[in-house]
Amino acid sequence: MVTSITPALDERRLPPAAPTPIRSSLGRKIVRWAGHVVLAALISSVLSVALLRFIDPPMWSWRLERALFPPAKVTDVKHDWVALSEISKELQLAVIAAEDQRFTRHHGFDMAAISAAFKHNQQSERVRGGSTLSQQAAKNLFMWSERSVIRKGIEAWFTLLMELGWDKSRILEVYLNIVEFGPGIYGAEAAAKHYFGKSAARLTRYEASLLAAVLPNPWRYRIKPASPYVQKRSAWIRRQMVQLGHITLKEMQQTE
Repeated sequence: MVTSITPALDERRLPPAAPTPIRSSLGRKIVRWAGHVVLAALISSVLSVALLRFIDPPMWSWRLERALFPPAKVTDVKHDWVALSEISKELQLAVIAAEDQRFTRHHGFDMAAISAAFKHNQQSERVRGGSTLSQQAAKNLFMWSERSVIRKGIEAWFTLLMELGWDKSRILEVYLNIVEFGPGIYGAEAAAKHYFGKSAARLTRYEASLLAAVLPNPWRYRIKPASPYVQKRSAWIRRQMVQLGHITLKEMQQTE
């Protein structure tokens, strides 16, 4: 009887083990890490906006960038935070008339203004913005000056958070306290004292319209002495204030 003997398998002839997918593993780690970063950024942004609903910011991104990279030499920086009730209603109305006349009616984005600005920019070399006061407040608080799609996207996110968590009065209060009115001059109180030697609560309609007139470019436009452009724009703002009336401010108070 012949016994069949199966030869032992030679381990050296076995196919080599599949290499560990290093690239695939690294890719998953990068994706996981990026997801954690995005999640942390989202959570921190929500918490920041929630806290700033009640806490006045001691510093904000626009002022920080100006301190690090000023367009020109600044010898003195002035800023005094005041409550909205301590800012002249004339200035409140002047800024709305100049920058965002549908401020009390939109939810952060004025699509009509954005569409009009887009059409204008397609036909003119002079760029016109369509940002609302909410967007401008978000930009001053959290953004940098460089124009890019990424920046506008992040700005839109913060604008949405502010509109959801803040009322219109808080948005206007923050904006009026952090916006530039000239080189190194931040906020309504500092601007009123610098240009007119009085508090923001005592500003007249004419003075308020002058301050609102320089907002598009406070490093270029002058208040004292007021340039012809500022004089012309401030007169237009006063006409718009008459049309808007204080009904706009009452509408804002109703959102509180």
